[in-house]
Amino acid sequence: MHLPFTPNHILLISACYPPSASLLTAGPEYRPNSQELSRLTYYVTNRPGKVHKIGSELERKVRVDSRKAQAGNIRARASLLITLYIFKTLATECRRDIALLSASLIASVNVTLSALAGDLEVAARAASVFTAWTTYTDGHLIGVDRNITQDYIACLQGFACMGGTKLPDHEVQNRTRLVGLAALMAAVNSEALFHPSTHFKPQVSIIMHALLTSVLEVDVATLEHEAAVMKEHPNSPYLDEFRTRPAIERRAASIHLHIDGDTGPSSSDVANASLRALSSLLGHSNGGQAASVMVAAFETFDDVEGWERAPNCRWLAAKAAEWTQYQYRYAIPTRLVESLAEGQDTPQTTARHSSLAMMITTVFTSPTPLINLSTSDIISNLIGFILRRVSINPDDPLLPALVACIASLGTHVYYADQIQDLAAELIGRLVLVETNGISGVGKLNREKGRVQAVRCLLAGLLGLIHAADTHEPPKDGTQDGETSSKVGTSSTLPAPDSATHDVHLRPSRRTRVSPETWQETLTLLCDIEYPVRADYSAALISYLQSEIPKLGHYADAEEGVKRRPLEEGPSRQANTMQALVYGDSTTKLLNALHAYLYALATSSTLGLHSGSPGPTPERSFTSNASGEKDGRASRESPQSRERRSATLSSRARKTSIIMRVLQQAPARLTLPVSVSATLSDYGNILGVLQAVQEHLPVRGLLTGVPMLLALERAVESEGTSPPPHVFRTIKEVVIRAWITIGKVWKCSEVVEAAEKVIATSSTTNLPGVPQVHPGTLQEPRVPIPLPSESADIGDLPEFSGGDFVRLLATSQNVQEATGLDEASLLRRMLTQWSAESAYREAVEGRTAYDSLRGDGISPLIKVAPALMNIDNMSLQSLARSTRGVGVTDLREALEGRSSVSNPNLANKAPSISTLDHTSSIATGEQFHKLAPTRSRPQRSKLAGPGEVREVLNKFGIGKQTGNSLLKSPFPAQKPQQRSMPVAPPYTA
Repeated sequence: MHLPFTPNHILLISACYPPSASLLTAGPEYRPNSQELSRLTYYVTNRPGKVHKIGSELERKVRVDSRKAQAGNIRARASLLITLYIFKTLATECRRDIALLSASLIASVNVTLSALAGDLEVAARAASVFTAWTTYTDGHLIGVDRNITQDYIACLQGFACMGGTKLPDHEVQNRTRLVGLAALMAAVNSEALFHPSTHFKPQVSIIMHALLTSVLEVDVATLEHEAAVMKEHPNSPYLDEFRTRPAIERRAASIHLHIDGDTGPSSSDVANASLRALSSLLGHSNGGQAASVMVAAFETFDDVEGWERAPNCRWLAAKAAEWTQYQYRYAIPTRLVESLAEGQDTPQTTARHSSLAMMITTVFTSPTPLINLSTSDIISNLIGFILRRVSINPDDPLLPALVACIASLGTHVYYADQIQDLAAELIGRLVLVETNGISGVGKLNREKGRVQAVRCLLAGLLGLIHAADTHEPPKDGTQDGETSSKVGTSSTLPAPDSATHDVHLRPSRRTRVSPETWQETLTLLCDIEYPVRADYSAALISYLQSEIPKLGHYADAEEGVKRRPLEEGPSRQANTMQALVYGDSTTKLLNALHAYLYALATSSTLGLHSGSPGPTPERSFTSNASGEKDGRASRESPQSRERRSATLSSRARKTSIIMRVLQQAPARLTLPVSVSATLSDYGNILGVLQAVQEHLPVRGLLTGVPMLLALERAVESEGTSPPPHVFRTIKEVVIRAWITIGKVWKCSEVVEAAEKVIATSSTTNLPGVPQVHPGTLQEPRVPIPLPSESADIGDLPEFSGGDFVRLLATSQNVQEATGLDEASLLRRMLTQWSAESAYREAVEGRTAYDSLRGDGISPLIKVAPALMNIDNMSLQSLARSTRGVGVTDLREALEGRSSVSNPNLANKAPSISTLDHTSSIATGEQFHKLAPTRSRPQRSKLAGPGEVREVLNKFGIGKQTGNSLLKSPFPAQKPQQRSMPVAPPYTA
């Protein structure tokens, strides 16, 4: 019975409830009277101004009924269920005015969850109301209305608690979790999550805790199964287009409890619901939001100790990258690397570090393509993290995982020069560590830290290159039917016989790591520590086998002979011949390589690294920088000058040490013999020499044979008995190298003669080059020492390398491949050789091959100023250019480069020689200037007033001279007479 003058909306609401005596029999549906509910919705739809009043009245009833139901009142519980049903109907029917109903609806859901969270039926009805609201709201009230925002966050927390609850009854626990996950699924697809950008992170932090709880509790096999089910039976097409549909066309999902008597939901069902919500969340996120999702996942792992479940973490990282939109996937690995770097100063390695490192590797080795990824920043962060961990503990157990992270970056090649750029970054840091060591390490661990850092970077470099060649199309001589896949052997990469269907295999069309870049690492052959020398020898052989450019060669699979193929066109054949015979960047690498091998085999002291930085040979670079008192030097910041100074100092110091070591390499070993190399080193030397001859036969022959002859001369017997064991070992290395050369060139005479020498003398079992697994950091190797001098080793093998050279010179294969006759071959291979001279040839700025190609400047331009020192505009025709003198010429004249950039501006033609071009590597005192060959004294880098005045005169500014090559377009005017003459500004 209602009081008089009761408002109409209250009467309509009251009519929806059954009589008080019938409330207990309203179950199990607990729905209002359908006819009266229709009248209420019709009333509200036609009077939007009454929505707020109706919502307030329903909220009041929810608060009263919730309090009574919490105390055990059964009728109040039934009334509460009916009220919540009315809320859901109003939210659906009044979707246009949902903002007017939001405050009361969200508050009612929050009150219900706070009072009766343990009542699964009530919680499911509240979840249905919440789902209806999230379906139709636009999210504009979140973050604007304080009360609505607080109630909404409280609702999320309530459902998140249900989604991650743990109960003794496993079936009830799964039912409760499904209800909470259903509500969170609605929130994930709602505008309320994505519209307020400032509240995205707090919401995601709450949601991810519930989603990941179930993911971490099941094994990876279950997760894989549920992910496959999701692919076969994805979310409804309607749900996929949910956020793109207008609110008027959306349909709210219904949440139903499990029917009693049926089999209860399993953990797989709960995991499936969590994965669907997680995939939807990542699929709707942009780059920044995806990063926030990963941060929330990391926080959840910290709270529930999820880092201990490394397989689940790895699987989740791979799926996160797959589920994120294509253009935003870069955020996943980037955030992983950033999170890993945040803990670089932790004294002890934790499960978080290990899991993050494995997650990074998993993302990069997965078949999911990534774009917009800054690989340079990632590898820089990883290198810095490795160096920091080494400085804390050289034996950090995290180092192998970090090496695998660097190697995995080569799995996806996004642009042609990516591997070349990443390798250059690695090699640059490798050279700095080799020279300067590791900062922040105690004196006791300084050398150990340097060795470990070098080994880590070297392992990462080798793994990076091999990962980039996961699959390649058939190469020279490989038939289509033959297997041509080349799979890296990293522990994170599949084996060649792997049957995995999601293996990332794609053709590699990348730029190879250039010999100029790799040449910086050759000093590691003579490192003072054997573990570094052993690892580098294996890496060098791998580089020679699969990475170094092999110009004009192919492999004959049947005979194993490397030959130069016939190429179409005489011009291309000539260019190839010039590169092979006269040398190119690969020849420079081989020259330096043989110099280091000779030094390693004969030197009594090794090591290019000094414990302390020591004094810097300033003369090696100050002559170039001394003139920069103004101009470019003044424009540089102090930080850039400091970095460049440090680089020059390090490079100059390294070059000076290299030259000192090579100069000390003896031309002939004398008694008593003292060498630093071990028996394992000689085995590595032989392996490198064989790799050079087998994979670079032409250039290896022309650069390696003189070194072998020099090594043979160094150990010539002096008639002593017994001979030193070092002599016999070096001779065995040389004779076995000759056997390889004879086999490569199919010169049976050389092979038979060398094998006869081996058969008639006692041999030592030279250890082979250690096997490496690219992408993995192996234990440091222990060298095998040379036998004691008291051991009986027998006579030295007697042979003459000159005879082998003469046999090779008469070989038709050698003559055809090199294009040289017998006399030319003898002259090239019998030339006098030393380690110092070979290194000089390696570091010169220009080679004979460059001279043959030319420097790009027309010969007519070079001689034109001398032949045509006249005022003639036709000189420009020699340059094949119509460009006149401009501001650039003036700038270059101020910096002293006018004669190089524009020879027409010079009065005299300098006589240019290749000896003037020095290498940027050879900055030592001995290589700064080889010989002054210009016909006139060299100018300083900054031009004097004369050159600047000359260019200004060519512009027509100032006094005109008769020797000017360019005339001003207007005749010079006679200046007005003044009482005091005024000098041009550039004469001051």
